[in-house]
Parts: sequence; C-alpha cells; structure tokens
Amino acid sequence: MTYHPDTVDRTSAWRRLRNGVGRRPGRFQVLAAVLLFLLGFAVVTQARQTSEAGLSTLRETELVRLLDGVSERRQRLEDEAAELQEQRQALLTSSDASAEAERAARERLAVYSILAGTAAAQGPGITVVIRDQGERTVTDAFMLDTVQELRDAGAEAIQIGDVRVVASTSFVDAPDRSGIAVDGTVVASPFTIRAIGDPDVMEPALRIPGGVVPRLERFGDAVTVTELENVLVDALRVAAPPEYARPAQPEQ
Repeated sequence: MTYHPDTVDRTSAWRRLRNGVGRRPGRFQVLAAVLLFLLGFAVVTQARQTSEAGLSTLRETELVRLLDGVSERRQRLEDEAAELQEQRQALLTSSDASAEAERAARERLAVYSILAGTAAAQGPGITVVIRDQGERTVTDAFMLDTVQELRDAGAEAIQIGDVRVVASTSFVDAPDRSGIAVDGTVVASPFTIRAIGDPDVMEPALRIPGGVVPRLERFGDAVTVTELENVLVDALRVAAPPEYARPAQPEQ
C-alpha cells in the first residue's frame, strides 16, 4: 500500500494529540494551572475594585463641585453656540454686512490668538507647583497627562515655566535627566504650571483618584494647587508662516 506524505503527517499529528490529551497531567502541570487561575482571579478582582472606586471615593462636596463644573462647561458651550447664532443672524440682517463681518472676525481673532499662544491672557485659574523628589516621577508622559487633564477640565490657556503650551507643544525628557524639554526649552523642578479656566473645575479634576495629585503624592512628591482670581499667562509664541497655504484670490 502506498501512503501519501501529507496523510502520514496528519495521522501522526492526530495520534500525538490523542496521546497528549489522554495522558494524566503531571504535578507541575497542575501547579501551573492553579497558579494561572489564581493570577487571573487576582487581576479580575483588582480591575473590578478599581472600576468600582472611581468617583465613589470622593467626598460629597467634591462631587458637587465636579457636577457644577460640568454644568458650567455645558452652559459655556451653549452660550457660545447662541453667540455664533446671533453673529450669523446679524450678518444676514445687517445693512452693512461687511462691517459686521469684520467685527465678528476681530472677536474670533482675539480668541484664536489666545489659543494659538500669540497673545497674553489673564483671568481666574490655578497654579500647580510640583517638586520632584528625585525619583523622576515627573516625566514627559506625566506632564502630557497633566496638560490633558487641565484641558479636559476646561483650561483655556496653559503655561509651564516660561513656555506657552499650545496644541503642537511637545514634551521630551531631557537627555541629562535635568528636567523636561517643553518645545525644546528645558524646564526643571520645581515645575510651575499656570492655567486659566474655572478653578472650581480644574482643582478637583487634578485630585480625582488616579489623577495628577494622587499619583504624585503616592510617590512622595510635593504638589501644591492654588486657586486664584487672576492668573497671568504671558509667555508668547511666534506664529510660524504657513508653508503651503496662501490667501485665496477674490472671484472676479
């Protein structure tokens, strides 16, 4: 009888599989299975406890402040939408549409200049001072997380040291571990962050379990968050000229 090589290989593989399944597991195999089960159970339990903690660990006053902050942010967005609708209506009904369009454009330019970092800004906000105790807890990734938390909490202008933070700002650990290079400028401990926005929203946001302040305090770093009625963000950026875009020519 002639056997095809593929048939022989498949037959041998199935025979080895049957032998392996039917074989009684050894002591080490049983021990490994038990350890894997315990490890999986511990991971699931820890994940469940972490997800259940969340906001439940906050005090009632902190929860109320967070809720008020969310409500105020929603109100600001609704007010901005209403303002845009008014501007649109004014442009449609104004007898001097060009003058109204210019006024609206100047107002938007002032807002965009602050967002782009080309104009100074001041208003209510917070200052955050972080003193790294030498364990290098404050890394480039940590600083990025801090900026993101502030932005999520409604920060409209942020400055770290003498560097203005904008959408394109980069954070890189200094090669000599002397600090963090923020857009190429090395900022060392103590790190001073100034943020303009609603302090009643930003300050609790940094203290949420798993947030900036608890993470720093867990590693023994000193952090101070101060709410202020007036914060000055005066570091400026030079707007880079567009590389590809150019003004469109008016239609003839």
